[in-house]
Amino acid sequence: MKYQSQKVAYWFFATCMLLFSLQIVYGFIMGFAHMGMDGLHDIIPFNAARAVHTNLLVMWLLSGFMGAAYYIIPEEADRELLSVKWAYVQLIAFVLVGVTAIVGFHFGWWEGRKFLEIPRPLDYLVVVDVLLFVGLIGGTIWKGNRYTTTSLVLFFGLVTAALLYLPGMIETDNQTHDSYWRWWVVHLWVEGVWELIMGAILSYLLIKLTGVDREIIEKWLYVIVGFTFLSGILGTGHHYYYIGTPRYWLMIGGVFGALEPLAFLGMALYALAMYRKGGKNVENQTALLWTLGTAIMSFVGAGFLGFAHTLPQVNMYTHGTLVTAMHGHLAFWGAYACLVLAIITYALPKLTGRNLHDTKLNSFAFWTSNIGMIATTVAFGIAGVAQVYLERKMGLDFLLVQKEIEIHFLGLVLAATLFTAGIIAYVWNFIRFGLPKGDVVK
Repeated sequence: MKYQSQKVAYWFFATCMLLFSLQIVYGFIMGFAHMGMDGLHDIIPFNAARAVHTNLLVMWLLSGFMGAAYYIIPEEADRELLSVKWAYVQLIAFVLVGVTAIVGFHFGWWEGRKFLEIPRPLDYLVVVDVLLFVGLIGGTIWKGNRYTTTSLVLFFGLVTAALLYLPGMIETDNQTHDSYWRWWVVHLWVEGVWELIMGAILSYLLIKLTGVDREIIEKWLYVIVGFTFLSGILGTGHHYYYIGTPRYWLMIGGVFGALEPLAFLGMALYALAMYRKGGKNVENQTALLWTLGTAIMSFVGAGFLGFAHTLPQVNMYTHGTLVTAMHGHLAFWGAYACLVLAIITYALPKLTGRNLHDTKLNSFAFWTSNIGMIATTVAFGIAGVAQVYLERKMGLDFLLVQKEIEIHFLGLVLAATLFTAGIIAYVWNFIRFGLPKGDVVK
């Protein structure tokens, strides 16, 4: 660790671990409810559990991205963070808004918009918090002693992610218009600007872990940015097929949605190429493993499985079924969750001064969580295909179909249990590292 102010990242990572653990709990509540074991319904209805589960995902990923930025930018800018005090203020505010939203979901305080359930008053607080975060990162780069492609792409991704939150706040009483703007947030985050953040963090990790020349790695980053913008923006159209928008979105969404795997394929090739160049003798092999896992699993989950049902001729059957959940779980895991766990694995030894990275526990965490997530994806896929056949081809009632596919959720819960064992190992290892050494500069 080069700068004392990088230690602020630890507390974002710790928040990340806590929220991730809580998200898994709500995932199990939903899984058991699908099996007919819904004893908590009066306390935590399924719709509340789903809202909490998905919003905790966004929260812990954003917490990880923020921690990554606070760790990476001082090194890339070659100076201390602009203000550690305000970074802590930003973290506390972020947590308070998140906790208020999660508690509010249990009491019916939400907007009821899928993935954007946070009530409007809290939306404004989110905007203020993110502006503070972007200001601290941007100010550090501005006053720094150097500008790098990695830092600028990361900053651009963070700024555009913040800006794209605003369309989701447009008020309308038309369902089609609301869905149109909502996907500006959801799609253009996860299949647009978050990919820039992903590419920048991958670039940083590969520079540090492989020893390959920065110029070579950052040239790949330009390619990834190009692929992202080529496909991701108009690829939003694959969410507009059947929501009441004009029919031209069927063609636009189909063509550009089919191109979206290119960015993820580029990242996979990029990571593997850098590994072959200089990653064979890395001290922190576990961090490199998570980094390569990010590139490969994101291509499979976000790229291949996304492509599998993005064409309108297929999507008309799979839209809104568990096939979507199959894609969503592996996509988020591969593209973003693994990435956050990679940067944490890399940073922890440097933040704490304790080299506990290449251990059997770390290896167990990586392989068990990934195998568990693959099994979870397969379980979702089998249940989804059965749902498509019974509901969309046979014309059976939705609730009757849910009853028929209950048995598949037993496999899902078992797979999720394996996944959870890996995450418990990861969290326990995080705790083993202990707190950062020394005082953080004021």
